[in-house]
This record gives sequence, structure tokens and C-alpha cells, in this order.
Amino acid sequence: MSDPLTLAVIILALPLTAAVLAWLCAGNAKLKHYAHLPLVLACGTAAVLSALLLNQMLGAPEKTSYVSEPITWFAAGKLKATFTITVDALSAIMLGMITFIATFIALFSSGYMHGDKGYPRFFAVMGLFVFSMLGLVLANNFFLLILFWEGVGLCSYLLVGYYYEKPSAAAAARKAFLVTRIGDTGLILGTLLIWQLGGWHTNLNDVFAHIAKNPPDTAALTTACLLLFCGAVGKSAQFPLYVWLPDAMEGPTPVSALIHAATMVTAGVYLLARCAPLFVLCPDAQIAVSWIGGITALLAAFIALAQTDLKRVLAYSTVSQLGFMFLALGTGGAISPAFAVTAAMFHLFTHAFFKALLFLASGSVMHAMGGVIDVRQFGGLRKLLPVTHVTFLCGAAALAGLPLLSGFWSKDLILEALVEAGESKRPYSAGYFLLFVVACTAALMTAFYTCRAYLLTFWGPERIPHEAGHHAHESPKVMTVPLMVLAVGAVCAGAALQPFTHWFGDFLGTAPSLAQADRVQGARAVEHHLNWTMMGVSTALALFGVALAVGVYRNGGAEKAPTGLEPVFAASRSKLLVDELYYAVFVKPAEVLAFLARVFDGALDGVTRVVSSVPRFVAEAVRPIQNGLVQFYALSMALGLAVFLSFVVFKIAR
Repeated sequence: MSDPLTLAVIILALPLTAAVLAWLCAGNAKLKHYAHLPLVLACGTAAVLSALLLNQMLGAPEKTSYVSEPITWFAAGKLKATFTITVDALSAIMLGMITFIATFIALFSSGYMHGDKGYPRFFAVMGLFVFSMLGLVLANNFFLLILFWEGVGLCSYLLVGYYYEKPSAAAAARKAFLVTRIGDTGLILGTLLIWQLGGWHTNLNDVFAHIAKNPPDTAALTTACLLLFCGAVGKSAQFPLYVWLPDAMEGPTPVSALIHAATMVTAGVYLLARCAPLFVLCPDAQIAVSWIGGITALLAAFIALAQTDLKRVLAYSTVSQLGFMFLALGTGGAISPAFAVTAAMFHLFTHAFFKALLFLASGSVMHAMGGVIDVRQFGGLRKLLPVTHVTFLCGAAALAGLPLLSGFWSKDLILEALVEAGESKRPYSAGYFLLFVVACTAALMTAFYTCRAYLLTFWGPERIPHEAGHHAHESPKVMTVPLMVLAVGAVCAGAALQPFTHWFGDFLGTAPSLAQADRVQGARAVEHHLNWTMMGVSTALALFGVALAVGVYRNGGAEKAPTGLEPVFAASRSKLLVDELYYAVFVKPAEVLAFLARVFDGALDGVTRVVSSVPRFVAEAVRPIQNGLVQFYALSMALGLAVFLSFVVFKIAR
């Protein structure tokens, strides 16, 4: 059996190879219909190898990580960037999750994208995306991490704008690319500051070790951590940079499932989890992480309450659930960082299953409804789409946090982390109690809007839009089988991995970086246990939200709102006019400035052209003098001499 590093390199190489093969299929009319096969086989093989790697890590000594020999990428003075990867519990879990989810999304895509003229291009870019995401997870060097980070952003741009002939898709791709660039600027600046504070090291392990032995100025380190967090805010769609993700639903539905539910948007969460040894030294940065997460969770949940586009409901739900993950990560300044990261990563893990399932199920609905995804135009589909109905219900119940399902256990762990942080007597402990109330409110809203979306789609009288014609039917097996597999994960993964066995938390705790963060923090550890009080609170919130949605929407009616809450739902439907505010405050002034710059540049260009034309006009005026006749030149000289002598005589005479 190969060692973990060899397996990691093979896992990394497989999707890149698949991307190249899919691209080559585009040049052959027969092969292009099979462009999905390289990616499906590559991701499936990578998932099996990831399982083997996980098994090897389970048998390894505690707190073990495998780091490859560095290969110099570039060097300039003190700056030295290397290709080096690391395999530990944290990266091993991410590899398994990414490859497993990607396998079934690729399989689903082969049916969903069937017949599309850009079929090979789609799978080539998707393969490149999976390669970039795996590289980001394995990178043990800050600059290598940035390289793959930008690769993920580029592939997201290409996939969101896949239907580039559609103006809204092209605009959404540009918006996603530009908004995330704002956060990426912070990431690059933070990396440069960390490089300086970390003894001019760029490898993550070396930086963590140096800062642990030589703690830098707290203000400088806090600034560096907040700059790194800016990158996470952009990539993981947190307030105020969340506005790109809902618009990214213009891409094909499998893109939404892979990039904007299970992988790309979790990159920011992974970055902060990987850098826990740095953040644990900065309580101010930690509480900022939690507050941004709390604001995002509540704001996005509120906006999702009254949306009528099924995919946008799920998009805002993704933003909200990512906020929950940052809520947990920020508690690492008050409780055991390992427990805080476990809570966040466990929710990331369960969320990947049920949110990918929900996006793919919405794609199945869209496939059957002739491309329509507005819940006001269809309903009562449970009999027409029985498999999609049951699997969507599994995902919706997990997202709502109904008892014993995956989302219930992971959300419960986050709420417990907030309570423990509030009781820790550490800095900002009172703030964590307030954040606990925020999280509970967002959880209640989550249960409501999730149940609302489910009821509007599958209950009430059967309504089929004219775009579907008379051919609305359940999706083919190549699309429904992935739904069934992911539904099993949405129902069972949470209970199997954490609350009873504590496998997830115990295994993740063996990551050396988390063990180091625990030692630096010195906070009391939070023992894994069943918190019956918290389970009761979670259950009550979920059931109340579901009951409220059932009472209002059991017979359909997307525009209905609970009595007395019509103004609230109108504000939700308008998305609080955040996009309009951003346009007025940022976009419009930038457009005016660009117009003025263009006018000034045009005027400056005109003046330059006028000045540069003067010598040409003078030359045109004197050019006839140069006629090539010697007699003319002699006459000119004589006349010139006569004029000169006349002038001299005149001066003397005076």
C-alpha cells in the first residue's frame, strides 16, 4: 500500500488528467458525448484512494502529519515559495468529502448537461476546479495556497458564466470574480505580513512553529489574521461580500451543487481552521470572526424567508450556514480551538451532503419543469417526481435541523460551542451569549424557509408550467441515483460520525496544528457528550419553524405570509435592497469616475495629438523650399546674404 503522500499526489493528479482528457474530447464529434467519463472515473477513483488514505491516517500515531520534500517554485531574496503538501487529519477529511461529493455531482451532470453544445468544456473546467480545490486543501505553503485559491476563483468564474451568451450569466460571473477579488486582496496582504512575522518562512508548519516560539506584537498579528479573514469573507460569501453567491445561481445547477454548496465556498472555513494556531493568539480577531458569521447567518436567513426562486432560497441558505461555521470558528478564542474547529468542520461536512442534495434535487425539478425554477409557477410535484420528492425531503429535513438527522447534530455542536464560550470567563464571553441568541433565531428561520420551499414545490394542487409541456416526468436514473446516495448521507452521516462514536472530533483533534492551538490557548477542553438541554432547544426551534411553515403554506401560495408579518416578508423579498444600496454607493460612483477618466483621457489625448501635429504642419509649410534645384539654393543664399548685409548696414547707419 502506498504511503499517504503518494496517495495524495495521485488524488491530486487524477482530476487534472480528467480535465485534459475531457478537453481533448471536444475535437472529436463522437468522443465529445463521452467527455464526462474521465471526470466520473477520476473522482470515483480519487474517492476510493481518499478512503484508503483516511484509513492509513487512522492507523498512524497520534498528532501525525506527513509533509512532502519542498520543491522550490521561485525565490527572491528572503522570499522562497515551494511546492510542498501536507497530509493530516484535517486535509484527509476534506479530501474524502470533496472527492466523494464531486463523484456523484459529475455523474448527475452527465444526465443534466446531456446534449449541451459545451459538454466537453463543462467537464474540463469542472475537472480543473476539483484539481484546484484539492491543491488548496493539500498546500503547505501560503503562496502555493494562494495559487490554488486563485485557480478555484478562475474556475468558478468560468462555470458561473458557462452560459456566456446569456447576459445575466456573464454579469453574474463578473460580479463573482470582482467581489471575491476584494477579499483576495486582503488574503495576499495578510500572507505578506504573516511572512514577515513568521521569520520570513512561507511553509505553514514553519510559520506556526516560529510564531509559537517567538510571539510577535499582538496588534500586528491581529491585523494579519483579520486580513486573512478578508480572503475567507470573500470566498465564503460572508457579510458584506456575500452578494455574489445568489447571483452565481445563473450557472448550471451542478455548478451550484459542487462549487457553491460543498467545496469552493468552504475554502474560507478551511483556511481559518488550518490557521487556528495563529487565530488562537488573537481574541479580537476571533470575536470578529464570530460576529461576522452571526450577522451573515441572520441576514441571509431573513432574506431567504420570502424568495420565490428555489435555487436562490438554497443560495441564501448556503450563505447562512457558512455563517454558522464562522460562528463556531470564532469561539476558539474562548474554548478549546480543537472543539471550535470540530464544530465548524462537522457542520461543513454534513452541510456538503444535504446542500449538494438539495441543489441537485432542485436541478431535477428544473429539468422536469422545462427550465422553470420559480415556485410560483409549479407545485404539487410529489407524485410526478417521487424520487426527487423523497430525496429533497431528506435534505430539507437535515437543513431544518430536525432531530437525529445530520444537520441537527452539527448545528447542535455549534450552539454548544457558543454556550461554552459564553461561560468561559474569557474576553468577550458575554458577546458569545448574544451570538447564541442570534444563532437560535437564524436556526428558527432556517427551519421555516426550508419547509416553505419544500411545501411550495411538492404540496398543494399539481401545477406544471407550459414550458414543461406534456413531458414532465421523473429524471433518469443517472440523475436520481446520486440523489439517493446523498440522501443517505444527509440522514445518517451526522449520527454515524459524531454524537455517539465521537469519531469525527477525536480524529480531527489529532491534526498537529489543532493540538498546537490547544496548547497555546490553554483553555479548558470541552468534553464530547450528549447535551440534552441543547438538543431540546434545537428540537424546539426546528419544530416551531416547521409548524409555522406548514400552517401557512400547506396548500401552496408563495406570496402568502404569516398574518401581521406582511411588511417583514416584503422586506425579505426585496433582499433589504442591499444590491441597490451597493450599486448606489459603490458601483454608480465607480462608473461616474470611470466616465470622467475616459473623458479626461480623451481630452488629454486630443491635446497631445494637436501638439504633436504642429511640427508636421511647419514641415509641410517649408517643404517646397527643398526642391532639389542648385540654382534655387544659390539664389536663396544670395538673397539671404543681401538681407543680412542690409540689416548690418541699417544698424551701422543708425
